[in-house]
Amino acid sequence: MSHTPYSIFSLARNALTGHRNWPEAWRSPAPRSQYDVIIIGGGGHGLATAYYLAKVHGITNVAVLEKGWLGGGNTGRNTTIVRSNYLLGPNARLYEFSMKLWEGLSAELNYNVMFSQRGVLTLSHATSEFTGQMRLGNAMRLAGNDARLMDRDAIARELPLLDCSPNARYPIVGGLLQERAGTARHDAVAWGYARAADACGVDIIQNCEVTGIRREAGRAVGVETSQGYIAAPKIGICVAGNSGVLAAMAGLRLPMESHVLQAMVTEPIKPVLDRVLVSRAWHFYISQSDKGELVLGADLDGYNSYAQRGGQAVVDHVVQACLALFPSFSRLRLMRAWGGLMDMTMDGSPIIGKLPVDGLYLNGGWCYGGFKATPGAAWLFAHTVANDAPHPLNAPFSLDRFAAGRTIDERGAGPFPWLH
Repeated sequence: MSHTPYSIFSLARNALTGHRNWPEAWRSPAPRSQYDVIIIGGGGHGLATAYYLAKVHGITNVAVLEKGWLGGGNTGRNTTIVRSNYLLGPNARLYEFSMKLWEGLSAELNYNVMFSQRGVLTLSHATSEFTGQMRLGNAMRLAGNDARLMDRDAIARELPLLDCSPNARYPIVGGLLQERAGTARHDAVAWGYARAADACGVDIIQNCEVTGIRREAGRAVGVETSQGYIAAPKIGICVAGNSGVLAAMAGLRLPMESHVLQAMVTEPIKPVLDRVLVSRAWHFYISQSDKGELVLGADLDGYNSYAQRGGQAVVDHVVQACLALFPSFSRLRLMRAWGGLMDMTMDGSPIIGKLPVDGLYLNGGWCYGGFKATPGAAWLFAHTVANDAPHPLNAPFSLDRFAAGRTIDERGAGPFPWLH
């Protein structure tokens, strides 16, 4: 928003009136009977896909259908980490492509998504683990990415509250830092893409649940919704943990399952942590939000679920890991916890491409990597939908890789080996 006298006056006026007269950032139209493209899912990926379809490919007769409110799914239920520290070529190229889009996203959308490149530091707790990080760092730099190894003393100087003593439960040997990585504001990402897509003519329809996918002569031709039938020759699915549910409406069974991934925050405190910190031995990560809260997370709950909540065992583990690394945080109160739905593929990598039903496309199976891939994955998905063929960057992430044995398994090689 430009800082004109009028905009400042509007800000003050609406603050004093309880924002009752604040103009809507995007329209709320009734659905039309037919569109060129329907995108199911009004989170970051769905809204961004619609934006790139309109902006890059000139396809503006697009509807985004969201069963609830925009960003109410995984986009608003993650830990906002953005990184591209991957070893395998397809992953490294995909996430680095997304990272570069992140770096210009606020300017692209004319909306501050609060992308903070504070750096992601992955700790090593054993010499063998540090050797693996050397390999990963070298691979990242050969691919044109940024990576810097840090020894224990350097980490101790930079993070004085971190227990770097030799008596720690998992003593710290060193770590690998990606300085361009960081965090972004998740709701701002959804709102920014929504406003930009709406400005391009995209219809964003909330409270419109898809209840069925209609097929004729072997191809998808439209969707049944809580607001009636809507026709379209191309339908894109961007629904995170519910990917299998939507695919089943078209008679497909995807090679994935859904799990809950919990996160939680403490009460806000003054700035004490200016990095995103990851411990592979503890299966734990932590950062500090712009509001001062410490954002904590770990691994999946160990059961399948579609519920956006989790179990106490993970909360207990997260707190134990946090206090083992940062003993001084023991006095903080845990304020709230939440769960996001992860659609986990067999190799831990996403599916971005055409499905076996003509006219049906999937952007899903992101496991733990969905938020950080938002701009890049959506750009590539829009290319795939518009051209009915993948871009070279997402061609390796097709569904048929499982049948062909071309899996992209980062297990044991990436910064979160337990997550795949």
